[in-house]
Amino acid sequence: MSVVAKGKVCVTGAGGFLASWVVDLLLSKDYFVHGTVRDPDNEKYSHLKKLEKAGDKLKLVKADLLDYSSLQSAIAGCIGVFHVASPVPSSSVPNPEVEVMAPAVDGTLNVLKACVEANVKRVVYVSSAAALMMNPNWSKNQVIDESCWSDLEFCKRTEVKRILNPSSLTCYFPHLLFTEISPFWQNWYCASKTQAESEAFEFAKRTGISLVSICPTMVFGPVLQQHTVNASTLALAKLLKEGFESRENQVRLIVDVRDVAQALLLVYEKPEAEGRYICTAHKAKEKDVIEKLKSLYPNYNYPKSYVEVEERSTMSSEKLQKLGWTFRPLEETLVDSVESYRKAKILD
Repeated sequence: MSVVAKGKVCVTGAGGFLASWVVDLLLSKDYFVHGTVRDPDNEKYSHLKKLEKAGDKLKLVKADLLDYSSLQSAIAGCIGVFHVASPVPSSSVPNPEVEVMAPAVDGTLNVLKACVEANVKRVVYVSSAAALMMNPNWSKNQVIDESCWSDLEFCKRTEVKRILNPSSLTCYFPHLLFTEISPFWQNWYCASKTQAESEAFEFAKRTGISLVSICPTMVFGPVLQQHTVNASTLALAKLLKEGFESRENQVRLIVDVRDVAQALLLVYEKPEAEGRYICTAHKAKEKDVIEKLKSLYPNYNYPKSYVEVEERSTMSSEKLQKLGWTFRPLEETLVDSVESYRKAKILD
């Protein structure tokens, strides 16, 4: 792929936590942006219209991942696409095949088909560390890299673990930190991201479209959206509010939402970018994260105690860093997260 010219690009799910920052970054770099949302007139997308340069360079377009014609309209005329939209529910869902798998897998293929039709030059797809980590073959000391894939059938088989303690799956998810989400949902989320990314690369191989994926670990950072709370923000907010009696002191892999947005733009603009890129910045024990937060904000209702547990496999962003990606200090991420939560009244 030749060096990307500034032009019109599409961001799917533009109103979401990460996608809002992607839109903001693209506008700051003088891209014209088509942002897909369910309803452009909905107040929950008002933050996008307030972004600098939004008046001249941002167009919100009504689209649904399972409505191919709407995606065609949104992507027509674009030279690049950032496919960020994907269901990340904050609790179990009654029908995961419909509510999680279909939008992730069929929706991604719909986006790619529309990109081929529109002659898009490059697609950047936001996958997840969940598409690499959940595999019974990984050893506890293994460093996961981009060649690793979660075992799709293992993801689906372990659905029965919904009856167990939520911590029973943490050995597979050092990145799904802090959450009290049911393992039933975690497995379907991992299955959806694994299958969607795998089928996306198979589609790219068949059609020749340039596809690059970013696989973030747990994404923290300030929120731009004011009317909805995403899963990772809710997870950190719970640690500040809930006063848990005891938590497992798991290793956590954390990355700032603004640094993920920078990673997406980097792999879009770098001609040599190819394949998958793990996106993670900081490895820290949860207790250490909490102690740092306590030193900065002593008056919140933090977990009362921690139980030590065995460390599990981890992962590296070496490939992404070789491309030129850098990340900010963890303290900056934590401070900016909490300050934005206060402003958005998430901690009230």
